[in-house]
Amino acid sequence: MSKNTQLHEESKKYTPGGVHTSIRNVDPFLVFTKGEGAYIYDADGKKYIDYQAAFGPFILGHNHSYVNGKVIEAIGRTDLYGVGCTDLEVELARKICKHVPSADQVLFCNSGSEATYHAIRLSRAITGRKKLIKFQGCYHGWHDYVARNMLSAWDMIGKRDPGSAGMMDEAIDNTLVCTYNDLDSVESTLQANKGEVAALIVEPVPHNIGCIMPLPGFLQGLRELCSAHGVILIFDEVITGFRHSIGGFQQVAGVTPDLTTMGKAMANGYPIAAIAGKREYMQRFNTQPGGDVWFAGTYNGHAVGTAASIATIEMMENEPVHEHIYRLGEKIRSGIRDIHSRLGIRAYVAGFGSVWTTYFMDFEPLNYSDLEKNDAGLYVNYRKKLIERGIFKMPMNIKRNHVSYSHTDADIDYTLEVIETVLKELV
Repeated sequence: MSKNTQLHEESKKYTPGGVHTSIRNVDPFLVFTKGEGAYIYDADGKKYIDYQAAFGPFILGHNHSYVNGKVIEAIGRTDLYGVGCTDLEVELARKICKHVPSADQVLFCNSGSEATYHAIRLSRAITGRKKLIKFQGCYHGWHDYVARNMLSAWDMIGKRDPGSAGMMDEAIDNTLVCTYNDLDSVESTLQANKGEVAALIVEPVPHNIGCIMPLPGFLQGLRELCSAHGVILIFDEVITGFRHSIGGFQQVAGVTPDLTTMGKAMANGYPIAAIAGKREYMQRFNTQPGGDVWFAGTYNGHAVGTAASIATIEMMENEPVHEHIYRLGEKIRSGIRDIHSRLGIRAYVAGFGSVWTTYFMDFEPLNYSDLEKNDAGLYVNYRKKLIERGIFKMPMNIKRNHVSYSHTDADIDYTLEVIETVLKELV
């Protein structure tokens, strides 16, 4: 029995399924023991080029020396106090407010789900309304407000599709579901619920279903509709923030939301998240004397996360991080397209910046419904074959891949060689 299998069996004795978040229980099941730069190693010592990047935090690479050094330096002198603030919190808040267009002020928490929860609660307080608009296929966390119509079965698209047992009916039914890239669906929903919608929350690029790009004018159209109807526009940039630009995808698109949630790439794998927005809205939180919207968390602003985030942003400020990952992202996308052309494979290589995925379908998907055309069996089998050869992409349908600052041209060249070998076998 391999060490991977042994440890998996041991883990299942103490933990349901042997994993600590649902999506980690995949086939093949691997136990990872080391991460270094662009590479991860399993319990049997096998090395993989990592494009999963833990769903996106590792924009610089695993165990990055500069980030780790700043964390070690910080925890050598400071940690957590539960009162007042730290110099690290001040410095990080200053950087975020400098770089992110929507950020007049910012608050720190520990996960993207926390950040979206706070953003939605704040929106309801500001507007005095209950309802929320989200998009089919988008993911904004585990809480009742947004845990519906995520990776829906194809026959449940647009229908009432709660993501978990135990959710409150009121939360489910006050969340309205629209179609991404369809402004008409948003406008008709707003008209049908006139004066009742508090907020619209959107991944500016829906990366939880791979990479669906916004059509020209779509995000600006959302901005205009929200302004016209008195609705708070929330950009969930937990994935896109800092990965696509130091100012988030809102900087790329030139569209400024009212509130923004951030996480993942902001700290290169260390746990921290944030909510930022207009000063007049952020002042409603009870961290400000007189504020009436509750915001709390024992570990908010911990030295580990704040130091890591400062270091990560400093790397982006001082080194060509985005230039490098954009170049390699385009190199792998164009290389895969060339392979498809040579082999006569009908597939669409989607992506932006450092993110990509290959949909096995012959057109560009514009929303979640389009992805029913993707050959899910081929998609997953393709990824499993890559894992066998040391290329790690999440072996699940419609999942994105990420390039980090630690990946090299040689990594991309080797990956393309393996991709061509695997596709020749499969097709």
